[in-house]
Amino acid sequence: MVERVVLLGGGPAGITAAKLLRRKRPDWEVTMIRPERASMIYCAIPYVIEGLFGQEKVCKSDALVTDTGARLVIDEATRVDFTSREIHTGRNGLFPFDRLLIATGARPVLPPIQGLDGARNVFPVKTEEDLSAILGAMTERSRQAVVVGAGNIGIEMAQAFARRGLKTTLIEMAPHILPALVDADMASPLEDRLRALGVDVRTGLGLCAVEQDGERVVKGLLLSNGDRLGLNEGGRDDLIVVSAGVRPNVELFEGTRLHIGRTGIVVDSAMATNITGVWAAGDCCEYRSFIDGEIAGGKLATNAVPMAKVAARNMVGEEWHYQGFLNGAATVVEKLRVGGTGFTEELCLRKGIDVVVGHGETTSRFPMMPEATKVRVKLIFRDDDGRLLGGQAFGGEAVAERIDLLTLAIKSSATIEDLMNFDYSSQPWQTFFPAANAIVMAAEEAWARKADRSRAERCPE
Repeated sequence: MVERVVLLGGGPAGITAAKLLRRKRPDWEVTMIRPERASMIYCAIPYVIEGLFGQEKVCKSDALVTDTGARLVIDEATRVDFTSREIHTGRNGLFPFDRLLIATGARPVLPPIQGLDGARNVFPVKTEEDLSAILGAMTERSRQAVVVGAGNIGIEMAQAFARRGLKTTLIEMAPHILPALVDADMASPLEDRLRALGVDVRTGLGLCAVEQDGERVVKGLLLSNGDRLGLNEGGRDDLIVVSAGVRPNVELFEGTRLHIGRTGIVVDSAMATNITGVWAAGDCCEYRSFIDGEIAGGKLATNAVPMAKVAARNMVGEEWHYQGFLNGAATVVEKLRVGGTGFTEELCLRKGIDVVVGHGETTSRFPMMPEATKVRVKLIFRDDDGRLLGGQAFGGEAVAERIDLLTLAIKSSATIEDLMNFDYSSQPWQTFFPAANAIVMAAEEAWARKADRSRAERCPE
């Protein structure tokens, strides 16, 4: 019997599932229902703002779906009936399904401040519509931009505006930028680079209120320390961009029997929901940390893709399990690459986990080679068993590759000793001298600190 499969959502999870389902079950009818005109490469939006390339470059081709033989329907789902197993849409009627994958993603959230939502010069950053609105708001009279939220996209948006010549302010409630990615000691050089680029970085400050004129234009921002940020000429040509988190798109399922948690649709390790024949994957889901099994944030495309692969394989009758979030990620500050994976030291302290930390520093190439830049690595280990919990790195190149390696190390339950014994390659253009490796150096420093701590506990003064 031909199975009717519906994929709700056309982002990374939906596209990944469409490819895998059609490859494994070419006889199945696979239909993707997507409300957006185009699927976006979200993380490249800042580079369109900067002017590196046009808007069309960040819109994925529909052929990614249709070339698999799947049907693509550009429409909005208005109701899901899990009893009759039908999707109701706005323009194309009903779509019956035997198996359903929910991959509706997430959308940006604005701080709950009166006058912010709906203001003409306040913009989230996520969709093609958001990008078009920001580009349309930038005029020859634009002089200033304020970015609220200093996560990956926030700092990249701040750099884009600064390079466009706008006076740019970056506001972050946490004590330092990139609080979910790296610790304060690793963030400090990045903040210095942003300031050198001309970005006014203000950390440890929240947005408390906004001043709005009678035409829904924000003309001033009030911060938690009492400062006021005024915009030029009432703010009409200036921009406020908010990149302060996302919320799962699950409103379609409110009032149904689908189990929804605080941060999204509840799924098991097979990506199955509480309804037989219904799976979910990506940003619309609630899931756990790989490290401690607790519910964790992880709304990244690099999580959505493996989640969708697990879901699709289980949809065709295989048995696969998703292990949990590690949230390995990387970003850039000017020419400085930075990345992190697993738990930060600060998160471990908040969770009450005793850790031992090590740092290692080399150059990205043999020091005499052209454009050799500093590379710094930080490793966080459990103090009791020495297991790796997190890693961070910054440098001029080859940072994402180090983060990927450390992610694998965490998933493999690597210890301090394992990373001290890590075998590595060496070549003048690509690494430091054979005598040292930043990851090994960080592990060796952590080992020495752990040994010193152990001696002090055995022989107290």
